[in-house]
Amino acid sequence: MTTETTIHTSALKPFENKVAVITGASSGIGLATALRFAAEGAIIVGIDLNNSDAWQQIVALSPQSIFHQLDVRDFAAQQKAVDSTVEQFGRIDTLMTAAGVGEAGPLNMLDIELWQRVIDINLNGTANSIKAVLDTMIAQRSGSIITVASIEGIVGTEGGSAYNASKGGVVLLTKNVAIDYGRIGIRCNAICPGFIDTPMLHSVLFAEGMDDFRNSIIHQSKMGRLGKPEEIAGAAFFLASDDASYMTGQNLVIDGGYTAGNAHGIVEMMGLV
Repeated sequence: MTTETTIHTSALKPFENKVAVITGASSGIGLATALRFAAEGAIIVGIDLNNSDAWQQIVALSPQSIFHQLDVRDFAAQQKAVDSTVEQFGRIDTLMTAAGVGEAGPLNMLDIELWQRVIDINLNGTANSIKAVLDTMIAQRSGSIITVASIEGIVGTEGGSAYNASKGGVVLLTKNVAIDYGRIGIRCNAICPGFIDTPMLHSVLFAEGMDDFRNSIIHQSKMGRLGKPEEIAGAAFFLASDDASYMTGQNLVIDGGYTAGNAHGIVEMMGLV
């Protein structure tokens, strides 16, 4: 007796006809994720304070994609962008909050205006983005929300008071959203990147006088290098996909082993590297 197995394949891409709202979509992690999602068939609704020529790459991959130039601190503007998205496409399947800023300094040296700016963009801006899509996701009883936090929202970093506080807030906000909306089909997870070679990080680590600091970070990243935005985009793709359908309220750390523990050069002394 011969048993034949028929494998049904589909020409559709994994995210075909899915609608993904991505903040910070003009550069770094946001742009890399927009490119990945567009390549997988998604319609991208990009949000960023600055437009970029790179956005044309998104449109080339996904012609229906649209861009809104706005500040994530402006809730009314975000809500308007979301409402127009729902009016045009009928749904929102994924939100990724990649908009953010990095400012450093011990608290006593940090201007209160700078502190407020970091909190407003990184934490309040994330909350604005989530709030703007919730009514739509509640009505459709589905959705994947992906926040971009940081390992610096899990462990402290020297001189990182405002940034650490803002990203720590994002980590706990993510858990609260997962708790409150999981039973109606909305998942919410945080990606906690380590040191990723984005324009924002590059402007700091490769500035004059930062060689020792940069080398220390690369040494503690056990892979021996900075991360790539595309590596975070791959994790976002997983979290937005059905493969992560039972995953919510989690912090997915992608840091090249930076937070795994300390490295002091012992293995180099033993000739392992």
